[in-house]
Amino acid sequence: MLELHQFRHSAFCEKVRLVLAYKRLPFNTLEVTPGVGQVELYRLSGQRQVPVLVDGAEVIADSTAIALYLEQQHPEPPLFPQDPAQRAQVLLLEDWADTALATGARLALLQAAALDSQLRDGLLPEATPSGLRSLLGALPGGVLSGVGQVLDASALQQLRHNLEQLNALLQAQPYVVGDQLSLADLAVMGQLSLIRFPETAGSALAGRGLPGLADDPSLEPLWRWRDGLVRQLARP
Repeated sequence: MLELHQFRHSAFCEKVRLVLAYKRLPFNTLEVTPGVGQVELYRLSGQRQVPVLVDGAEVIADSTAIALYLEQQHPEPPLFPQDPAQRAQVLLLEDWADTALATGARLALLQAAALDSQLRDGLLPEATPSGLRSLLGALPGGVLSGVGQVLDASALQQLRHNLEQLNALLQAQPYVVGDQLSLADLAVMGQLSLIRFPETAGSALAGRGLPGLADDPSLEPLWRWRDGLVRQLARP
């Protein structure tokens, strides 16, 4: 069976889990322990970052490489439209989600977590040693106030602008590109999981998110779109 080495709250691991769900492929998850687990991951894959997918003798790192590998091995249902122009759009928008959108989402989440001990604790990988978890949870927000300033006002404004444009696009059409779900949708959904956590994030985080974005009523259609697709993928 396929094995996914992951951090549960990594947007890129979420992207791979969504691809696996879309392809209806059974898999096991292996939560990587920070530190020692990443050393073991390096021995396995040549890198310390997740996600890493193991398929028998094949070891594939990087969410895009994993998606392309799964598309080659399991072409149905397809991650890409047949039309070459739409396929190019999917790849471009997947790259945008994995870079520009990912950077804004990650930094905004870091800023929020620096000020919220419960959020910090919920985001830690499940395998985090208890001593480290207690230490990080006990740090007062003021100690991390400098970390909380990493996202300047212009970057936050750009993230909001990106979300507003996605919101407008997805109120006009059901998918990011064309009339069928594609890798672009799954990549965007993965990054949105850091801004407002889906039900699959677990009880500690489900429904929570970044103040000013996750609770903005004008963006509610965007979360309904994301959650609707998550439910669709979860159906047997």
